[in-house]
Amino acid sequence: MFDIGWSELVLIGVVALIAIGPKELPGVLRMVGQWMGKARRMAAEFQGQFQEAMREAEMADLKKSFDEVKEAATGFNPLTSLQKDVSDALRVDALDKPAETPATTAAEPPVSPTTPEAPTPATFVEAEAHAAANEPLAITREVEQAPVAQDTAPPEAIKDAKAS
Repeated sequence: MFDIGWSELVLIGVVALIAIGPKELPGVLRMVGQWMGKARRMAAEFQGQFQEAMREAEMADLKKSFDEVKEAATGFNPLTSLQKDVSDALRVDALDKPAETPATTAAEPPVSPTTPEAPTPATFVEAEAHAAANEPLAITREVEQAPVAQDTAPPEAIKDAKAS
């Protein structure tokens, strides 16, 4: 605490011996020791109170954090949210009704189905041209079939083979 070396202590001791005298020096040293003890106890008490205040402040912060977490946890109940999700999924009252979009019902009248146009003679001519060229009318994926091996044996030979 104080930067006092041995030489300064010896100097203070010599001055105290000369100023106080050898007869009263032990009583004065005892009184100085008691004051030093009181000062140390007061410093320790102050330090203890300061440490306790710091712990209380930390505890108050921890309690506040804990209360915030507890409040957030009580607001979240997984069973309640799961129960709500299941009840929403199992609700069948809206399944019987057709889906309505607010834009089409409010702005546009419903569209009625139309019938296709009757074929014209040009359509028949085009179809016959494609049939003559052996072309498909639409683009389709063509699959070649592997030739099937046919047995050239007469049906009588097959009957004989089955009989034996």
